[in-house]
Amino acid sequence: MNAITADPARAEPPRDCPRCPRLVAFREEWRDREPSWFNAPVPTFLPPEGPHAVKLLIVGLAPGVRGANRTGRPFTGDYAGDLLYSTMIAQGLARGRFEARPDDSLELIGTAITNAVRCVPPQNKPVGAEIATCRNFLTATIENFANLGAVLSLGTIAHQSVVRALGERVAAYPFRHGGRQTIGALTLFSSYHCSRYNTNTGVLTEDMFVSVFREIAGFLAE
Repeated sequence: MNAITADPARAEPPRDCPRCPRLVAFREEWRDREPSWFNAPVPTFLPPEGPHAVKLLIVGLAPGVRGANRTGRPFTGDYAGDLLYSTMIAQGLARGRFEARPDDSLELIGTAITNAVRCVPPQNKPVGAEIATCRNFLTATIENFANLGAVLSLGTIAHQSVVRALGERVAAYPFRHGGRQTIGALTLFSSYHCSRYNTNTGVLTEDMFVSVFREIAGFLAE
């Protein structure tokens, strides 16, 4: 990525981002119901060394209403984070203790985590216009990491949004679990989302998820 054109301010939506009316209304509803929750666009989770340390970007779908929407940190507060962060710690991509709250001791190592859609959507299902609107922030986030070498997309929607953010056609880079594709200077890895639904139904097993991360860890070590 070109560090000269990167603009960190473009990578994060404002707290009261007005771009998606349906998401704004849902956000306001939860601010009224749970005023102590975060209830805002969830920012990218960075390693303590900052953007220049990021070699891997993990992209999820959107904040869960009682997960990241509540805590303000991606994959924090619901089951998906339990599986994601335990796997990352085991593969040397995070350290500390994950206790499902933003003030725990968890730190990322050479990795950043974001979502294709930054605000919590009703029923955890963003619509196409919301995904497209929020892609500006995803594109700017990717551009902000001068040393980025790999992206991991969690689920089809995240995968397709990453491909489009990189200026490519989805048809040329189809999603498949365990996929590994080269787009320009980046390597795009893909996995089923680590949601409780996917693990409960057997779509994704822990072994399948760990296998993806082992491949990524090996790639980053090359």
